[in-house]
Amino acid sequence: MKKVTVIALCFFSIRLFGQVTTFTIDSSKFKTILLPVLDSIYQDDQQPRLLVMSLKAKGSDSVEFNQAVRAMKMKDSSNLVKVTGILNDYGWLGPQDVGFNGSQALFLVIQHADLQTQRRYLPMIQKAEKEGRTFSSNLAILEDRIAMREGRRQLYGSQGFRDKETGKNYIYPVVDPENLESRRKAMGLTPMEQYVKGWNLDAYMKELPEIEKIAKRQNIH
Repeated sequence: MKKVTVIALCFFSIRLFGQVTTFTIDSSKFKTILLPVLDSIYQDDQQPRLLVMSLKAKGSDSVEFNQAVRAMKMKDSSNLVKVTGILNDYGWLGPQDVGFNGSQALFLVIQHADLQTQRRYLPMIQKAEKEGRTFSSNLAILEDRIAMREGRRQLYGSQGFRDKETGKNYIYPVVDPENLESRRKAMGLTPMEQYVKGWNLDAYMKELPEIEKIAKRQNIH
């Protein structure tokens, strides 16, 4: 019986309070019928995004960039149909069920879905995190994304945006910024100074009222 322990060394740190950062996996218990499908979904989610990122430096108005964005959205729509079907049939599948990439494929597709879909599956992902079947950081990122889309302050500072007028990058408004680092640590997220180049909490707190105005004025979500 082959057992593998998967540890997210690059992106997740360890905390108390039951934070999920590692998984002990017995591959003999995988739902093997789903592995090829989930691997394809994972590739179809990530590869178009890598292409879009590589083209973005050439300018968002380039024909090639716009074509890549459209292709990415088409893949997202196709993936969402497959993932919702799997989740409706099987419930949440953790790395213990389908391997790391297989489980991450499910999360990534929900993360990249519309707000209604994210709301629908949030309770499932919250339950999965409590049961040790998805990274705590996955839940934090999804909760932040939903908060931003709903026009609420985020808890973990994972979501940013670019000012459409100046091109300046901002971290979307955060609840209680003074305790941001402790909340991030509790969910296995890296410190803000590692996440955002040149991060300065005092400067962010001073800018926060203006950041909120920009986000509201430009309908950032």
